[in-house]
Amino acid sequence: MNFLIRLLITWIGVILSSYLLPGVHIRSLTSALWVALVLALLNIFLKPLLIILTIPVTIITFGLFLLVINAVLILIADDLISGFFVESFWWAFLFSIILSIITYLLGKNRK
Repeated sequence: MNFLIRLLITWIGVILSSYLLPGVHIRSLTSALWVALVLALLNIFLKPLLIILTIPVTIITFGLFLLVINAVLILIADDLISGFFVESFWWAFLFSIILSIITYLLGKNRK
């Protein structure tokens, strides 16, 4: 149940972020749901490995490098989902920041 609620919050965040950023394009609400699902799976399986591999850089940047890791995961989702397009790394970087803020704001009252 918790996973479904987080997926719904991420789905809403993906939709809102795509409306706010002109460099991020989503073809449909279904595509946005696929983006949320793929990002959830990438965060579960790939992100921990990337964090371990980049611990020194993450420590030096006081954790800000995690935003770069999130942007890379978004670019991977861009390659995997045909209805989702991010124009550049910098749009993915901004998308990761806005998505993080939106999911934090929508999910903070759940605890």
